[in-house]
Amino acid sequence: MKIPQSLSIKILIGITVAVLVFHFLIVLKIIPYDIAWGGRLQSDQEMYAFESFSIVVSLFFIYVLAQKGNFVKAVFSDKTLSVILWIFFGLFVLNTIGNILAKTTFEKWFALVTLINAMLLWRINRPAIR
Repeated sequence: MKIPQSLSIKILIGITVAVLVFHFLIVLKIIPYDIAWGGRLQSDQEMYAFESFSIVVSLFFIYVLAQKGNFVKAVFSDKTLSVILWIFFGLFVLNTIGNILAKTTFEKWFALVTLINAMLLWRINRPAIR
C-alpha cells in the first residue's frame, strides 16, 4: 500500500508531537529520565540539557515537515527541505540502531517508532531523488 506524501507528513507530525509530550513529561519528572537516552543519563543537569536539545530538534523537525506539506509558508527551498529531511532520515536510522542497543527494554521499543519515522521519511523524500 502506497501512503500519500501528505498523509506521511501528517503521521510524522503526529508521532513527533507525541514524542514531544514524552520529553516534556521527562522534564517535568513525571516520567523518570533513566528510561531515556539509553539509560545513560546520570544527573538532572544532564537530563535538562539532553531533553532541551531533543525538544528543540523535534520542534525544528515539525516546522520542516509543515513546510514540506505546505501547511506553513516555506522559508527553505524544496531542495533544502529535502536535504534536511534526508539528514533526519539518517538520524532516525542511527537512532533505530541506538534504541535496539539501549539498556532499557522501554527504549528498545522506541526502535519501532524511529524505524517507522525513517520509513515515512523515505516515502516523503523518495520522489525528490527522481
